[in-house]
Amino acid sequence: MDTAPMLAKAVPTVPEPDSVRGGLRYEPKWDGFRGIVTVDGDHVEIGSRGAKPLTRYFPELVETFRAQLGGREHPVVLDGEVVLRTGEPGSERLDWDALSQRIHPAESRITKLSRETPAQFIAFDLLAVDGEELLDRTFDERRERLEALATDLADPLFVTRTTLDVDTAREWFTTFEGAGLDGVVAKPRARPYEPGKRTMLKVKHHRTADVVAIGYRVHKSGRGVGSLLVGLYDADGELRQVGGVSAFSDERRVELVDELDPVVLRDADGRPVTGDGERSRFSSGRDTSFVRLTPARVLEVRYDQMEGDRFRHTVQFERWRPDRDPESCRYDQLDVPVAWDLRAVLE
Repeated sequence: MDTAPMLAKAVPTVPEPDSVRGGLRYEPKWDGFRGIVTVDGDHVEIGSRGAKPLTRYFPELVETFRAQLGGREHPVVLDGEVVLRTGEPGSERLDWDALSQRIHPAESRITKLSRETPAQFIAFDLLAVDGEELLDRTFDERRERLEALATDLADPLFVTRTTLDVDTAREWFTTFEGAGLDGVVAKPRARPYEPGKRTMLKVKHHRTADVVAIGYRVHKSGRGVGSLLVGLYDADGELRQVGGVSAFSDERRVELVDELDPVVLRDADGRPVTGDGERSRFSSGRDTSFVRLTPARVLEVRYDQMEGDRFRHTVQFERWRPDRDPESCRYDQLDVPVAWDLRAVLE
């Protein structure tokens, strides 16, 4: 079952349940790698949001899915989040850094980390079971079937908590942040599963976007990366520059040169390909040249507002996203503010 995950659009606050026809069901927003898992007999596949397979990076989860859900007559397809928790009992929290280290080219490294820092899977939707595809069923129906399946699941496989009470959801938004969770998701109870559509609503602690690293400028000191240039794909599939990321420490600037070297675009003689950046009245006297990168690395950035089709200010580096395909970094993920009449603000 090759299905793109259903997506969420950002909203500023936890919405009221009657704001959507049929009501809303609320869940914690897990901070990990989105994964659609197919268990067909003894065959297990973990697909990511950007269609980048995650299967090879989490052999311990493959074994667990095979042990707990394998051997059935018909496939089971789950939608959920691959997460990794660390810390002592009673003070555990999600560990993004440890999770991101699992995306590694060396199988020996993956095997070692799968034993030292095993991952978990939090299921929050069920797309197929017992020979029936559930995409056309309402979320309430799918949730009921998921809860029935949950009797066959045990650590490290979990089913997410859920509530119909908006006050509980708002409490989760505040209290669960301390455990490393990312906010709250509200799902329309009466809607079917709509692959690739932003049907769900999400409230996050930060306004973030996943962008593609397309180049870097050398720091004015001549050593290290001064700023990263980032881009997004538009509706026509064109990668367009949307802004820059800076404010790296001296040590980090030098490290970034080595980290980005494998994706530097080079000419036939092996020399880095450079470009000349956009100029404005503020940069007419500055060197705007940059080293071009192949569009292979994805990073998450924090931003405040958009100015047209670009970030208004320099954005802040949040983290690398090795689980994301560059082509999945599109404009439609951005939080677009609701239009508001200026007169209503002034009066």
